[in-house]
Amino acid sequence: MLQSFFISCSGADASILKTCSEGEQNKYVGIGATVFFTAVMAFIASSYALFTVFDNLPTAIIFGLIWGLLIFNLDRFIVSTIKKRDSFSNELLQATPRIILAVIIAIVISKPLEMKIFEKEINQVLLEEKNEMTLANKQQLALQYTPAVNKLNQDIQTLKAEIATKETETNALYDIYITEAEGTAGTKLLGKGPVYKEKREKHDAALAELNQLKVVNAAKIAGIEKQIETLNTDYDKVVKDSQPVIDGFDGLMARINALDKLPWLPSFFIFLLFLAIETSPIIAKLLSPKGEYDLKIEDAESAIHTWVSQKVLQREKILETDTVLNDKIHSEIRDEEAVYAYKKQKTEELLKLQADAFQELQVKSL
Repeated sequence: MLQSFFISCSGADASILKTCSEGEQNKYVGIGATVFFTAVMAFIASSYALFTVFDNLPTAIIFGLIWGLLIFNLDRFIVSTIKKRDSFSNELLQATPRIILAVIIAIVISKPLEMKIFEKEINQVLLEEKNEMTLANKQQLALQYTPAVNKLNQDIQTLKAEIATKETETNALYDIYITEAEGTAGTKLLGKGPVYKEKREKHDAALAELNQLKVVNAAKIAGIEKQIETLNTDYDKVVKDSQPVIDGFDGLMARINALDKLPWLPSFFIFLLFLAIETSPIIAKLLSPKGEYDLKIEDAESAIHTWVSQKVLQREKILETDTVLNDKIHSEIRDEEAVYAYKKQKTEELLKLQADAFQELQVKSL
């Protein structure tokens, strides 16, 4: 049963192949097995490739099965339509379009399996790219918020500088009235005289202004810090919302690009492997000598061609003979007086009937 299945996969005529030797049957069993397992590999490869696209196993299996059947039908057609000729160059010319198609199929089959085989390496490349994209995304988004944050920080520094300046002035007034009381500066009179009181009042007024300035600027700084906190929160939210897009950057095209960044030699050898599998039935047919099955197929095709040619020739002969006989018969009829008299009589009757019908039509129209 398995042998019959693989023979069917090879596209060979089972009824003719049964009359061939065991070795000839085994050759086509091998060709059919190659066609079948190539389709299985195509099913696995396409299912994985589609799974990376849809991220849905049933959908990937369904479309993978369709693709596998398509590859199976193409391979079976390629193998079954290659006919053995007496000239190898003619056979090669006949097989060239099919070899090109086999190369295309091998590329399509091998690429998803390469991605599966090198999945860990591809994931590492994708992880590095995602990290780079995350950093670049943060830097790009920061350009929208950093200028505003820096401006608010400058405002805070300005308000703090105002307080520091006012504190310096107040401290200077404090030193002035203290030294006046000690008699080490100003009037240099020891004690708290009128000048001391004047300078003390200036210091107290400056101190009150400083305290008021601290209260006002503290409120302003608190408001600005709240604005900075809001901007930082918005920035974190935008980064968080955009991160899933980066995390999802592992589709089919991203994996193919990541595969291209890996060393090419392993991938090339895998491609050669599938190319050998895909083209092996064609190469086997090209390199194998004309076998018993090929001779019987050629004999059957030749018999049909001869039979069709004979039927066409017979029809031509019948037509030619019938034409000659008709010409001879009509030539003899032309010379017979009886036929002439009968034809004349019928013609006269027809003319009379036509004249009567015309007269009746004219009368009705009056």
